[in-house]
Amino acid sequence: MKQRLLSLDVLRGLTIAGMILVNSAGTWRYVYPPLAHARWNGLTMADVIFPLFMFMMGISMYISLKKYAFSLHKALLLKILRRTFVIFIIGTFIYGTATFLGTLRETCQHPAPEVNAWKAAFASLAHIRILGVLQRLALCYGIGSLLVTTIRHRHLPYLAASLLAAYYGILLAGNGFMYGPENILAQADQWVLGLSHMYNDHGIDPEGVLSTIPSVAHVLIGFCFGKICLETPDMKDKLNRLFLYGAILLMAGFLLQDLCPLNKKVWSPTFVMVTCGFSALLLGVLSWYTDVTKQWRQVHTFTVFGVNPLFCYVLSELLYILADNLPLQGQSLHGTIYSALSEWVGDNAFASLLYAFLFVLAVWVIGAYLRKKNIYIKI
Repeated sequence: MKQRLLSLDVLRGLTIAGMILVNSAGTWRYVYPPLAHARWNGLTMADVIFPLFMFMMGISMYISLKKYAFSLHKALLLKILRRTFVIFIIGTFIYGTATFLGTLRETCQHPAPEVNAWKAAFASLAHIRILGVLQRLALCYGIGSLLVTTIRHRHLPYLAASLLAAYYGILLAGNGFMYGPENILAQADQWVLGLSHMYNDHGIDPEGVLSTIPSVAHVLIGFCFGKICLETPDMKDKLNRLFLYGAILLMAGFLLQDLCPLNKKVWSPTFVMVTCGFSALLLGVLSWYTDVTKQWRQVHTFTVFGVNPLFCYVLSELLYILADNLPLQGQSLHGTIYSALSEWVGDNAFASLLYAFLFVLAVWVIGAYLRKKNIYIKI
């Protein structure tokens, strides 16, 4: 592993560990408070995890496309399209699995003479969610890759700013900060996707159609920071740029929140600025810690997730779905383990946190085995 890339693997690993922790609660009725998302406006620790992954994907785009001199040709175009399609399909497969097994479980638990459980489960696949976490990653990777291979890189910051400004105009014109079906985001999602194919949060899908626009800007900002990390030879200069630009984005986002609220479900421009700024500052701290002080062994464990990020995330999602639907002693494996933890610690929220930690540990063990065998799963 190249030392200059170690901080990137560590940050990717921290991000994946955070995503698994946030997405694997023992029960959604009692979520450990720091791991709960903001209900609407505002920002919690859980809200910075997914945008951190988006930021890191922008950096990874710089690393992977640099091999092609950022020049779009037929072979590279096909590779970009293939990777976009595969990631999107994997995300769809995850939601399809959850929908199928969830319907099968519910139908078996509440049987009706006229309903065949297997037929009902297969029929439910006609209503799976279309957009989601991996689907957003796929779309932003595909669009972002085409942009950075066809536009001069010095124009990318202006393009990202223009996308955020245009999106802010859409929000202002269409009740974009209203938490309800009158929101233009809700209307676009329902028109394009349909209620049966979206995560319906007051009519809004948090990974919806229009909010893909600022997400592309998010990835472009990460790409620009990737250029700083890979093309700045002097470590002091690199750290100064990471801290300076990161602090500017962070402070600007917070200062503008009265005009444009911080909102993850809307993926507001200020949310992009604050989370990108935070990501850059965190990357700067890790770069200093791993590359300057050489104290990398304390954080080296996170590279288990960092070298196989997509695999570890997908594995965690599928394991969680299976645990939630596989029966054991009259209830799901998920419910059985959580009930035992809750009885042991006597605190529902803390038991929910312990359950999530067990999930992180389970995926880490599998990831550690792959790294030991030098198995790196890429798309």
